[in-house]
Amino acid sequence: MTQLMNHEHSFLSLLCMQKIVFWSFLAGIALFAGVNDSLQAAEGGYRVTDIQRIGLQANGLLRAARSQVDIASAEVISASAFPNPEVTFMAGPDSRRLPESETGPSSMQRQVTVSQSLENPFVRRARIGAAEAGVEASRANLEQARADLAAQIRVSVYEFLLRRDLAMMESDIHGLMGEIQRRIRLSVESGETARFELIRADTEVMTAASRKEAAFLNTERARVALLKLTAGALPAEFNVTASLGDPVDLPSLEALRAELKAANPEILRLEAEQNRARLRIDQERASVLPSVDVLYSNFQDKQFTSNTAGLSVRIPLFYQRRGEVDAAVSDAARVRETLDYRRYEIDRLLESAWQAMEIARRRVEMFEGGIVKEAEAALRVAEAAFRLGERGFIEVLDTQRVLRNTRSELLQAQFELQSAAAEIDRLRAHYPKE
Repeated sequence: MTQLMNHEHSFLSLLCMQKIVFWSFLAGIALFAGVNDSLQAAEGGYRVTDIQRIGLQANGLLRAARSQVDIASAEVISASAFPNPEVTFMAGPDSRRLPESETGPSSMQRQVTVSQSLENPFVRRARIGAAEAGVEASRANLEQARADLAAQIRVSVYEFLLRRDLAMMESDIHGLMGEIQRRIRLSVESGETARFELIRADTEVMTAASRKEAAFLNTERARVALLKLTAGALPAEFNVTASLGDPVDLPSLEALRAELKAANPEILRLEAEQNRARLRIDQERASVLPSVDVLYSNFQDKQFTSNTAGLSVRIPLFYQRRGEVDAAVSDAARVRETLDYRRYEIDRLLESAWQAMEIARRRVEMFEGGIVKEAEAALRVAEAAFRLGERGFIEVLDTQRVLRNTRSELLQAQFELQSAAAEIDRLRAHYPKE
């Protein structure tokens, strides 16, 4: 009996030790997970500039725009190339038409002719200049694509933050409605409140739950849109270390206007195209001048060797490329008119974005200056009065709706402020370089 009790005691001790080891293992896993989460929180998420750099490096459309620059650079090499010489070789036997006694024996004759074009230096210089202007236009196109993508990513980041903050707000409202619902249910069960109030509270809770779910789905949709812009280079569950309340510091409007003339990619592209169109006019006009080919010919037969040299001149006597010149002049006029209009339009776009930014800034200051605080204080007073039985559910609900609308307006105003700043940075091509 004693031996059996000893075996039972040993078995229980072993079982206790296994439980201790098991729970220690789980505690270690939990501790490791907590430490890992703490490390991730310490490291933080991605900044807005980090996400912009990732998107600029990973987006395939930018790689395609870079290829256009390479193509334009290759065209400069083609435009700088000298014309190749042409070599003509002919050979064949002589056929006698008279007796051999008079002509002698028949023989083979060979002729080699070398032709080298002497390129018009004015045409060459204009052609190379037009190709180089094409490179500048392609680079400006690439810069425009970069600025557009960086601004789009920035707006998408702040839209994600907007959706996330709205989802958090709807989650808080859902929790508040749930707490009020529980209080009303207790009052109904105790007979202090009519059942109609509980039905109304249930309806508000379901409505709040629906808004909460929709807000979280919109947040995930904004996350997916951001992943699409970065070509999947971001992890699926990324975090952003930014807020809608980030400060917006920009130069004055006059300084931005001065900067825009030398920094806007579209203006730079149109200026490059204007230069290319002007050089094409020079190229077409220079093509009217006569072109010269240098010729050298070597002729050999059984008796003689002949070396001759000469020039071949193409004279534009009947057609002097009037159509090509007129087309180049018209194209230059088109580019010039487009450039003038786009300069005016971009200046107006800058002014419009600046005004939108100032309006959004004033709205943010107005809401942060007291409206939101007053709505929060009113909700706290209504909640306290409801707990004490001095106010009904309707007063709390109305106050909560006022606060919800106020917070939504504040978040929307902050988002519009960041969007206007992103538009200004897009116009002046201000973005983090890869």
